Amino acid sequence: MTTTDKNKSFTLWPYAIVVAMVLFMSYIAMFVYKAMNLEVDLVSKNYYEQEIQYQDHMNKVGRTKAAGDVAMAYNEEAQHILLQLPESFKGQAVNGTITLFRPSNDKLDQELPLQLGRDQSQLIEAAALEKGLWKVRVSFTAESESYYAEQTIQVK
Repeated sequence: MTTTDKNKSFTLWPYAIVVAMVLFMSYIAMFVYKAMNLEVDLVSKNYYEQEIQYQDHMNKVGRTKAAGDVAMAYNEEAQHILLQLPESFKGQAVNGTITLFRPSNDKLDQELPLQLGRDQSQLIEAAALEKGLWKVRVSFTAESESYYAEQTIQVK
């Protein structure tokens, strides 16, 4: 082989590697550019106010658990929901609301007044409720303290 034969042998491998690296770096640069310009709304503008509201909600839940569990049970045969407050609220003036929340369709949500009987219970008719998953939320006050309980039920 002469020196002219060595110069005439041409290979594409170095150029292919350089082109592949440039394409890869271009792709990464484009990805970083798009990621940096993407709007991310993970933090709200009034974050601290919402945090205080959430802490108040957690305090209500904690007071409710300390007073005793609020029982909510669905009776499929009678088509009603029984809400039972703990005995610790007996003799107190209890005011509040019951919210029947349907996660899949907000048009089906209902809000009812809390009207307890002598035994601290209330029956809620469920015959008109659409079958499926419901969240029963009870928010009430007794002796100027706020309470909250929530339970998921399956209406059949």
